[in-house]
Amino acid sequence: MEQQIYKGKLIQFHWLKVAKKEELTKNTFSLEFEIPENLRDNFKFEAGQYVSVKFQSHGEEVVNDYSMTSAPYEGKICLGIKVNSPEGATSQLFQNYNEGDQLLVGEPAGRFTLGSKPSEFRTIVAFAGGIGITPVLSHFKNILHNEPRTRLFLFFGNKSSEELIFKDQLDHLARTCGDRLQIFYFFSQEKTVDQFFYGRLDEKKLNLIINQILHLDDTDEESTIWDAVDEVLICGKGEMIKTLANACYHHGIPKKNIHFELFEEYNDDIYPVEKEFPLIENIEVEFTMLGKKYATILPDNRDKVLQQLLIQKFPVPYSCKSGICGSCECSLEEGEVELLENEYLTEKEEGQGHILACMSIVKSKKIKLNFDLS
Repeated sequence: MEQQIYKGKLIQFHWLKVAKKEELTKNTFSLEFEIPENLRDNFKFEAGQYVSVKFQSHGEEVVNDYSMTSAPYEGKICLGIKVNSPEGATSQLFQNYNEGDQLLVGEPAGRFTLGSKPSEFRTIVAFAGGIGITPVLSHFKNILHNEPRTRLFLFFGNKSSEELIFKDQLDHLARTCGDRLQIFYFFSQEKTVDQFFYGRLDEKKLNLIINQILHLDDTDEESTIWDAVDEVLICGKGEMIKTLANACYHHGIPKKNIHFELFEEYNDDIYPVEKEFPLIENIEVEFTMLGKKYATILPDNRDKVLQQLLIQKFPVPYSCKSGICGSCECSLEEGEVELLENEYLTEKEEGQGHILACMSIVKSKKIKLNFDLS
């Protein structure tokens, strides 16, 4: 086992053997890891989570996060991975590591999860873009296995059919669970026989989906399928998440029931900031990170805490800047902030004084933060 501070959190790594490696498309592949009996408890996970993988790339140590496509009941760790460029770190992972090799893999993490409700009748809708299908696949396998009364709808967007990954697994699920799962494929750069399935998954496409697919509900003649939606899962690029999350919200889905996972750095708010705050200038900020104390002055509170610290070149941990990943989680030890929308902190954590620096507006002349939570 090895420990390392990474993105503001202490992660425990373990050596795992690559049991299977498979090229899926020209720029995606999958890895399956063998979990030894003595590490079974360390690698228990929930559907929708990810693991960090530490490996060598061009002579340097790299740590990347990859979502699992496996479901907890399968008893294995399977990852879906996209190679973004021939020179990138992930390309090195594909080229240099093969079946039988050992890699350092972090224990499962992430909060793109859903509570299991096997005795309830639920309707869950998911939107995925490209490699964003990975945690959604984990969720769907898990729900179909554990929730006999839940029905699922997947809207999966790709540039073309050549780039569509895990189609065999998805089609198998649809064939075996056709009464509870429907899958619809969309292509943004490939003409389709039915024009409906051509184009990006966005607000306009969602309106069509609601009106033409999620309309008549066989289980309730007085409402539509969309009216019955309990949870929405969205995974992909930031702009897609922002567009669809807001569209779902404006179509009546409460924000607490819209869950999203980001697959890239994204600097915008997912939901627009609807509050106005009194202007405060020359704000004193003290914070602790990796045992070291820092102090600075923020010119005002027009921008959020994380963004201002990054402008001043402080090495604070972050990934998304959108309240999704939790990398910038810290405790507020003094002062007052307004925590805007976030997809990460629990009510208990907020009650303990935890905040996300990327979603916090300062409301006092001085604040004191501690990023060393582990």
